[in-house]
This record gives sequence, structure tokens and C-alpha cells, in this order.
Amino acid sequence: MKRTFGVLSVVLVLSMLLAACGGTGGGAATTGEQVIKIASQSPLSGGLSSIGVDIKNGAELALEQKGGALKDMGFKVELAPYDDQANPDTGVANAKQIVADPAVLCIVGHYNSGVQIPSSEEYHASGLANVSPANTNPKVTDRGYLEVNRVCGRDDIQGVVGAQAAQSKGIKTVYVFHDKTAYGQGIAEFFNREADKVGIKVLGFEGTEEKANFDALLTPVLSSNPDMVYLGGMFDQWAVLIKQAREKGYKGMFMSDDGFDSSEAAKIAGDALLEGAGTYFTTVAGPAKEYPGTAKFIEDFKAKYGSDPKPFAANAYDSMAICLKGIEAAAKANGNKVPTRQAVAEAIRAPKDYDGITGTINFNSKGDLTEAKYFVIQITSGDPEKWSDNTIDQVLSIAPPE
Repeated sequence: MKRTFGVLSVVLVLSMLLAACGGTGGGAATTGEQVIKIASQSPLSGGLSSIGVDIKNGAELALEQKGGALKDMGFKVELAPYDDQANPDTGVANAKQIVADPAVLCIVGHYNSGVQIPSSEEYHASGLANVSPANTNPKVTDRGYLEVNRVCGRDDIQGVVGAQAAQSKGIKTVYVFHDKTAYGQGIAEFFNREADKVGIKVLGFEGTEEKANFDALLTPVLSSNPDMVYLGGMFDQWAVLIKQAREKGYKGMFMSDDGFDSSEAAKIAGDALLEGAGTYFTTVAGPAKEYPGTAKFIEDFKAKYGSDPKPFAANAYDSMAICLKGIEAAAKANGNKVPTRQAVAEAIRAPKDYDGITGTINFNSKGDLTEAKYFVIQITSGDPEKWSDNTIDQVLSIAPPE
């Protein structure tokens, strides 16, 4: 019995020593590293994946290039990418997994406002900071959550920019469609209100989830023959409508929003985008080359991923950089130890004049940029390879509403 007791004692002592050294938890404990994760959520599969993958890639590149300070402090920082499939239910299910992992201290995402809004309720409930590269619906920040910020503009301004651009081009009548999502319907409503204010007559306002056969929707358009058709939503739906409308003889102008900003639209509609009075879209994220700080980013992105960055990739780069900066500040304030999620959320909201590749970034008390850029772009080629060469018609810098 004494011999058995002695062996057990030795085993117990060794186990206690290993535990004290962190040998049974925390990822890379043998090297003294503390693991921190930053998640991303965007559509990595499905019809919108061309944009969603580059949002993830932009965040990944920023982590590689901007994560050195945290590494020097003894942290191992990992990207945890999630595929939200542009689906609210999937986004929320992913969000529940993300917030359940205590190593996750920030999230970059989403692409679709209709996914971000319900998912960010989970982030808010757990105090997890969320920096969005692309979500433009006003509700994203108007809820006043400390955790939620965005590095892009808002639809209540983007819709106004679209209506005013239409007026400047002599548009007198318009037919408005939207896709019934929080994003597409929201921006269509803002466009609709401003169109009425500036004297553009709205001949119809209709929502649809149709993505293949637009015969019934186009019948009233062809009979009323508006100067312009406005499309609130995403390129994979509206590029099909544009192609079918041109085939049926519609010659007016088309205008859409930043959901249309994808070279995939040209793959679908081709030269139909150029026919008649042409096609325009507004966006809160211009081509990466239009920002003065993106030259190296474009070069590095193409070298790593084999193609030019698609819309919102540069915004995702800045979103990740802001996550990293906030975690770094909170960790320093915590004696170079893993900070709390609340401390990270507070640190992300606090910095002034952050020098991002898309411009100087300051957040107001809601998490909106104190000044955001809005672009009006004319599509000038049906070739997807020339999408980044579309003509910049207008660039505006506008503060958010109070």
C-alpha cells in the first residue's frame, strides 16, 4: 500500500506541475502563446460567394500584415471564417457558435444587411465587437449597440444619392423594384422618398423574390415605359432582369445599388448593361484603385489570391485592422493578457483618425463613420474582366444623419 500511494503521489505532483505550466489548455501553451481568434462571416458559397470570399480574403490578408504587434506580445491570432450563405438563419446559427467560443474577440462581417442585423443581436448579447465592411441598412447602427461598427456608408444616404443622380441625368419617371430583403427593400424605399422630393414620378414600387422569369414584372414596365428602372438588391437577381428587359425592347436607363457591384453581373447580362440609356449603380465602396492608400494592398492581394480584389475586400482589410488595433489596445491595458470582449468593444470605438487603406476612419457614438464616401458608377463594358474600369460618375463625402 505504501508503494502504491507513493506512485500516485508522484503522478499527482507531475499533473499539478503540468497544469501550472498550462500544459492541458489554451492551444499553443508549450510556447507560451495565448490564442486569440477573429471570426469572419460572409457568403463563401452560393450566388454571392464571389464577393463574400474576397471579404474573407481581405480580412485574412490584413491579419497576416497587421497582426505583428499582437504576435510580439505573445499572442497567436487566428482567423475563424464562417460561411453565412447570405442566409439570415445560417448567419444566426454561425453567430451562436462564434459567441460560444471565448477565444473569439472580434468579428468582421457581413455582406448582407439582412444577415448582419439578426446575427449581430447575438454579438451584442455576448459583448462581441463586430466591424462590418459592407452592411448599409440604417438599423445596423441605429440600434446604438457599442459592439457594432461599420467602415462604409448608409442606405438612407445612398438611396438619396441615387435619386439625385437620376434627377441630374434628366430622369422624369421611374419604376422601382426591390428584392424584399432588409437591404434591397430598405434602399429602394429611401430612393423612392427622395425621387418624390426631387420631382421624379414613381410609376410603380414592387418587391419580388423571382430570379429567373421576369415576364410578369416587366409587363407594366414595358407598357408604362419609364425613363428609368431602379433595382434595390443584389446583382444575381437584377442582372437577369436587365438582360430580359433589353431582349423585350426596353430602352430606358437602369440604376441599382452597391449590391449590383460585381463582375458577375457582366457575366450574366453582358452587353445588355450598355444598351439603351445604359446602367448605373451607386456604392459605398468604390473600386479599390480609387482609394489613395490601396496600391500596395491591390498588389499584395493579387499576388496572394491570383486576382484583383472585388468590392468590399479593401473595406474588409480595414475592418480586420481595426479589430486588431482594438484587441492590441485592450490587451496592453490588461497587462499584455487576453482582454475581455467589452474592453475590446470599447477600444475599437475609441480611436481617432485611424489611417486605413480606404481613408481616415473615425466612428461616431453609433458606430457609423463620421464621414463616408459614396460613388455613382456607370457600367462601360460588358466584359467581366473590365469591371474595375467602369466610369466613376460622381464621388461624394457625406456625414451620417444625426
